Amino acid sequence: MSQPAPSPAPAARPALLSFLGGVRTVTGSKFLVETDLGRILVDCGLFQGVADLRRRNWDKLPCDAADIRAVVVTHAHLDHCGYLPRLVRHGFRGPILTSAATARLAEIVLRDSARLQMEAAEHANRHGWSKHRPAKPLYDDADVEQTVKFFDPVTVGSEVEITAGTKLRLHHGGHILGSAWAHLTLEDGHTLAVSGDLGRPGHPLLLPPEPFTGADVLLMESTYGNRRHDQETAQREFASVIKRALSRGGTVVIPAFAIDRTEVVLHELAALRRDGTLPRHVPVYVDSPMALAALDVYRAAVRSRSPELRPEIIAAGESAMSPEPFLAARTVQESIDINNTTGPAVIVSSAGMATGGRVLHHLHRILPDPRNAVVIVGFAAEGTRARDLVDGARVLKMFGEYVPVRAEIADVPHFSAHADADQILDWLRGAPAPHTTYLVHGEETAAATLRDRIEHELGWTAVVPRSGEAVLVR
Repeated sequence: MSQPAPSPAPAARPALLSFLGGVRTVTGSKFLVETDLGRILVDCGLFQGVADLRRRNWDKLPCDAADIRAVVVTHAHLDHCGYLPRLVRHGFRGPILTSAATARLAEIVLRDSARLQMEAAEHANRHGWSKHRPAKPLYDDADVEQTVKFFDPVTVGSEVEITAGTKLRLHHGGHILGSAWAHLTLEDGHTLAVSGDLGRPGHPLLLPPEPFTGADVLLMESTYGNRRHDQETAQREFASVIKRALSRGGTVVIPAFAIDRTEVVLHELAALRRDGTLPRHVPVYVDSPMALAALDVYRAAVRSRSPELRPEIIAAGESAMSPEPFLAARTVQESIDINNTTGPAVIVSSAGMATGGRVLHHLHRILPDPRNAVVIVGFAAEGTRARDLVDGARVLKMFGEYVPVRAEIADVPHFSAHADADQILDWLRGAPAPHTTYLVHGEETAAATLRDRIEHELGWTAVVPRSGEAVLVR
């Protein structure tokens, strides 16, 4: 007697994609992918900027951190990796999958983030300027120490299995060293691509991002979705403001992200040193332990001839990022010494949006003097001090007091490592159309503008999602 044929296994249900951060804002990128066999978080960033956003860092996620099987991190900027120690504090114990360079840089970023938060809490408690009694850091050194144990570097270009039936492949993203765009093949066969922060073809150190090859669903960053970079004009204005300030006997402060932006700024200053715009007697200070640690990682990449770097950078060697003489400030006392100097100087210090860090002490000193200048060299998010300066603020609040802004303020955002709108469309052009493209990691106007261009120029279905929204991947 024949046996009845076994019932076919039930088909896997479509994955559910939830937008937990990085939606209608440029910070806090977190995208949760839920399948029948587990939850995967793509990026795990910290919210920055206005107080309402920063408060969201204290909110609980919609699922238990312990239930997340793995985290994929596209690159080492704080708005993409800075929430990891908080996730680990709440019970996450899975692998953190990323490129080897991102793992090295993210460890530097997270250690610095914990230190700044601990220092800010201590300063607030000592001086009484926080609303919280007592003020506490979001996470501390011990949380970071635990977090770095879960980094699990993967080879860019190779396919790895995250959970049964779900595979990941990273592709070079050209944004910062180690950055990648991610391609996930889910257990039901559908695919999801996440751009991370896409690099621009004109990055002075890195090769352009690897081409987009298609996916059923695409998460596309839109930071510069309504803008166009003008690199030549940016370089001229950068040189011009430095020349003007130095001719007045002033100091130039350049708030710069410690990861990649400092390296790019040093590359530009080295060129100005060579052509005489920046005289050799004018000191250049790099005042950021994190930036100096990251610079060591970039130098190691040059020595190892990393395939991410442009050939001319490898040929130039470490001098490509060294406007000699430049002086490194690693200790607090060295930073204080810089802040006590007078006369013409250039100070490169983090954080890039002036949300915290040593750059605040330099701004506190130089902003009231019209001989000085501040150069904003990247994207300045709403609610940050850098954005306030760009928007013409006459005073800036720091350390519980208002400081008058009399220094020259120069906005040179075209040094950004992000692709602009035209470059994003060029990256998408030629790939098969996704079922849906979601515009993320951009302020609302930028995301909406890019959505419209993708719809009109490519004929794709494009959506600006809402925070907390969940959609099917199909």
